[in-house]
Amino acid sequence: MKHVDTALVKKRMGSRLFINNLGKTLFLLATLFGLVVLVVLIYRVFSQSIGWIDIDFLMNKLSTDPNRAGIQGAVAGTLWLMLVVAPVTMLLGVGTAIYLEEYAQKGRIQSFIQTNITNLAGVPSIVFGLLGLTLFVRGLNLGSIILAGGLTMALLVLPVVVVASQEAIRAVPQFLREASYGMGATKWQTIKNVVLPAAIPGILTGLILALSRAIGETAPLVVIGIPALIIPIPDSVFDKFTVMPMQIYYWTIDSALVSEYANLAAATIVILLLILFLMNSIAIVIRNKFQRRF
Repeated sequence: MKHVDTALVKKRMGSRLFINNLGKTLFLLATLFGLVVLVVLIYRVFSQSIGWIDIDFLMNKLSTDPNRAGIQGAVAGTLWLMLVVAPVTMLLGVGTAIYLEEYAQKGRIQSFIQTNITNLAGVPSIVFGLLGLTLFVRGLNLGSIILAGGLTMALLVLPVVVVASQEAIRAVPQFLREASYGMGATKWQTIKNVVLPAAIPGILTGLILALSRAIGETAPLVVIGIPALIIPIPDSVFDKFTVMPMQIYYWTIDSALVSEYANLAAATIVILLLILFLMNSIAIVIRNKFQRRF
């Protein structure tokens, strides 16, 4: 039998345990650091917003007087923007995912498209702002209206929806498709009646999370020239508009001159956080309620 050096084994075991404990400690410290920063940020924002959030703040229009300023126009502009982003992203994103997963032949072209979609998900948002400025604002001569902003934001979050929809479609078991084909259904009938109903929780979750990102983005809208102070409330997708992130951005800049603007920016951040929290909660409920196990 081969002699086992007990001391060497104990030394190696001790070294592995040390590395394991060191890694565990580092990961714990990293988690605690992130939590501490988040708590400080939330405390700072909520403490500055105390006394500024009320009905008047939600219903008043923008004003140069901080005590009379409100976010009605910014909230309306945000809602109008989502009315453009949601259907465009849903149709193009889900349609692309269906084509890539169900129709496209596996090969170099499919791999090329898939790689580019994945890479687009990591492109900085300001690049999409430049694309929107060139294509929609100047190319189509739309100007800084809701439609141009919505199409730009749709391009920004489209890769996220495509990837999420692909994962949801890919997770549908193959035997469900085969059972549908065995009953005489066509390719499209199988997709419409079997694949999409089973994948809809994942698709909706990805869409809601993508819309959450679109609501919080500022850089693309700054690039395409969305103003901060719009007194009239937008009535259609062809009107000029502003959104909550833009209002936060400009109020934060103006706080250097008028300190009360920092409180207005903090109050708007709280409202935006509540909207994002609500949307993410809806995504979780949809996923848990309609998720099927096969």
